[in-house]
Order: sequence, then structure tokens, then C-alpha cells
Amino acid sequence: MLLLASAGCGRGIGEESGDALARDTAAAEAKQLNTELGHRNRARDAGSIAAAEIVQEPKDAASGGGATVRREALAWSGRTAGNERATVDVRFVVTVPEQPPLSIGGASNSAGEATRCYRYEFELYRYTTYHEIDCPSGPAPSPPTAAPVPRVPEDGQKRLTAVLRTATPETLAGAVRAAFPQDWITVDTTARDGALVAAVGVPAERDCLLLVRTPAGKIEAPGYDRIWLEPGETGCRTALYLAPPR
Repeated sequence: MLLLASAGCGRGIGEESGDALARDTAAAEAKQLNTELGHRNRARDAGSIAAAEIVQEPKDAASGGGATVRREALAWSGRTAGNERATVDVRFVVTVPEQPPLSIGGASNSAGEATRCYRYEFELYRYTTYHEIDCPSGPAPSPPTAAPVPRVPEDGQKRLTAVLRTATPETLAGAVRAAFPQDWITVDTTARDGALVAAVGVPAERDCLLLVRTPAGKIEAPGYDRIWLEPGETGCRTALYLAPPR
């Protein structure tokens, strides 16, 4: 009886350390985040990457077991543009609840917590890399905010349709540019065989609006393979309709 009573006090026989489980969970979460961040094919500043893809309120850890993980951005700098590099330092805070055995001799663990920090590095057209760093003391700074991503306006199709309905071959290019004056938007127009074709886009974001006014006056949005918007391909140009890759 004395042996049974003493086994119920303190850490049980075969019980795992909650702190050790929390450390392992933090490492697994850091690896999973690196996988999710993956290959970088858009120009972004580090603050935008942190705000949109890293900062996370407490949520259940992927490993289960009731553990929760919080991700905090500690520092960020640079951007993924040209040959530049962006870095984001991330703190993982993991809490593991006590898990009593469900049966005699069953698995169990004490409550625990752990904090581990990692630096993630990003370069355009490369996969994200990461490594562990020492965690700084003190609270995390206020989280960054993501910079607006340039896009074709939400009413872009309505604007371009209106232009195509009234344009002539001579006025087409100027009218489309007037409807989309933003300097980050590209405009390409062609008049051929009675048809008017216009492509409006943001190449860096692979965002493209392609419309055609047929000789009969109908406005159509021809389909195309979005792989043709990737760097080195046709891009957002009227050739997507007039001379599509084969």
C-alpha cells in the first residue's frame, strides 16, 4: 500500500516531461512553418511576410495532445526582390497540458511549456531556409502590417468592358490606359481583323484581365493557361489570345 501511495505523488512512473514535449513540439512547428513558407515567387517585404504568413494567435499544435502554439514575429528586415534577402525572427511559445494515463501503465505527461526561436530567410525564386537562434528576453514588438499588394482593380472587368464597347482601333490604347492609370498596371492592346483585344495586368502578381470585342460586337473573356503568366512566358499580353503558346 505504501508503494501505491507514493506512486501517486509527484511525477508518475513512465510519465514524460511536459517541458521536453513542448520543446519537441516547438521544433516540429518551426519545421512545418518552413515547409508552408516554401518557394518564394513574389516580391514582398519582410514585414508583409511576417504579417500575412507567420504571426499567429495560440492554436492547437499539429502534433495534437492538447498542446497549443503561438507564433510571434520578433524582428524583420529586407525584402524578396532581385538579389535581396528578407529575414524574419520568430518565437514559438508552446504549452502542453498534463495528460494522466488512461489506463494502468498507459502513456502520460506532466504539464509543461517551452519557448524556442528561429530565423527564416527568404530570397526570390528560392525555397525558404531557417535555423534556430537564441531567444531574446522581453515581449515581442507590435506585429507588423502587410503592405497592400498591387492588383487589377476589383471593378477592372467593368471598366475594360465599357472601354471596349466604345473604342475604335485608333482610340483603343489611349482609352484603356486612361481607364487604368496606375503605374504598376501594364496595358497591351491590339486591333486585328475587326476585333479589339486588351490585356491589363500586374505582371509581378501574375494578375491579368484579358477581354476581346469580337467583330460582331460581343465582349468575351477568353481562357488561357495561367502558367503563361509566369516569368519568361508570354505574360499579360494580347498574344494570350492572338498567338497562344502551343
